[in-house]
Amino acid sequence: MISRLSVALALSLALLSGPAWSASGNAVKLFDSDNDGTLDLAEVKKVAAGLFAKLDPDRDGTLDARELRGRLTAKQLAAADPDRDGTLTLDEYLSVVEQRFNAANPDKDGTLDAKELNSRAGRALLRLMR
Repeated sequence: MISRLSVALALSLALLSGPAWSASGNAVKLFDSDNDGTLDLAEVKKVAAGLFAKLDPDRDGTLDARELRGRLTAKQLAAADPDRDGTLTLDEYLSVVEQRFNAANPDKDGTLDAKELNSRAGRALLRLMR
């Protein structure tokens, strides 16, 4: 007979291990416009561009550190900001998205599945999409 403690332990482990897989799997389901079970760079950039617009409430076409809401560290923002104006344009933002996409795609097949999105690089990419 399974004890309540065993059930509680199993549920706790499932909850602790589940969200990362579930979050990456949900991202594929949410953003996979061609329904192939993966995300390609065009799908990722489309979603990221939509988020960029939502994060730009003053509609000045740039995101500063406050508008980015922690999606990039100060060091990452500085590295992604070639004109050193303290903001990212859409093109600069999408350049970071592409770099993170490539980092999350170690097999270089041009698509990301749930497992790749669950990697450290994949989770970093997802922060620029949600």
